Amino acid sequence: MSELSVLQLVLIGLIFVWSGIVRSGLGFGGAVLSLPFLLMILDDPIVFLPIISVHLLVFASLTVWQNNRNKPKEDGGVLATVDWRYLGKAMSIMIVPKIAGVFGLIVFSNTVMSAIIFFIVFLYSLSYIFNVPFKSKHPLVDVVFLAIGGYVSGTSLIGAPLIIAVFANHVSKYKLRDTLFVLWFILVAIKMGAFIYADIDLQLIHHLWLLPCAAVGHVIGLRLHKKLVNAETPVFFRVLGAALLVVSVFGIVQSVRSF
Repeated sequence: MSELSVLQLVLIGLIFVWSGIVRSGLGFGGAVLSLPFLLMILDDPIVFLPIISVHLLVFASLTVWQNNRNKPKEDGGVLATVDWRYLGKAMSIMIVPKIAGVFGLIVFSNTVMSAIIFFIVFLYSLSYIFNVPFKSKHPLVDVVFLAIGGYVSGTSLIGAPLIIAVFANHVSKYKLRDTLFVLWFILVAIKMGAFIYADIDLQLIHHLWLLPCAAVGHVIGLRLHKKLVNAETPVFFRVLGAALLVVSVFGIVQSVRSF
């Protein structure tokens, strides 16, 4: 990112503040709602994914630990706010597609991966705009959603909407965010291991200034979560979906021109 202008670096910093707000506020979306904007500044997913991964590892573990400091343990479990039973069941379905997705990310070109990411975000934006979230009400659909979500998570870390469509039906809303955070931690740890094995630049120097940006967003998001846990916010998601739609269409056009 050394070739970027000061304005571009400032915009990247603001986007990471935004990603921190979304991640801790909703429990998901830190990547899917920030990566499209980052790719408009620098069209190279492999630059940003290691940074996003580290942020998720840090703030997901921090949030779950804070939520469990003064809570009693349940059924001998380590963390009272995590549904370990369903987490284990979901991981048994997602692990193979996840590894396949990581392999695809390393093999495919930046142009192909950018196009895939923007197309996925395009579909998500429509679900937000029309308030028709992905839903799963059948065991077979659960398996399909988790498998596809695992693969997409492996390619770009934006498989959350599909995964949440399943988890929301099986996990209490009071445990949902922390259960998802533990899941994201596991999935991202796999991806980081692949990055290190493939000798991909982890952009460590840029963590020095982007981690504090994400931390600011994280604090704001924690306050937002308290207000959202018992509230419905369809207008917020429709506005968000409209913004993502514009960004994804623009990104798809740019990607097609690059082929």
